[in-house]
Amino acid sequence: MQNLSLVWGILATGGLVVAFAPCLGWLNWFNIPFAGVGLVLSAVTLANAKDENRGGALTGTICCSLAVVIGLVRLWLGGGVV
Repeated sequence: MQNLSLVWGILATGGLVVAFAPCLGWLNWFNIPFAGVGLVLSAVTLANAKDENRGGALTGTICCSLAVVIGLVRLWLGGGVV
């Protein structure tokens, strides 16, 4: 599960980077829910992980939360969220 959380976080962050390109800001409408699901998955995995094996889940949680927050700010600044 930790590897899935890590890969999901990397994909969400990659989608965020692609959505920063001009004329591709609409991708945030798909990336934010994707990252939200990844955030829930990563948080559950982080809660169930042992102390010594938390790296992948923690990284997935951080990447997904950044993708959600920065994506929402990008939509808000671009007028996509009214």
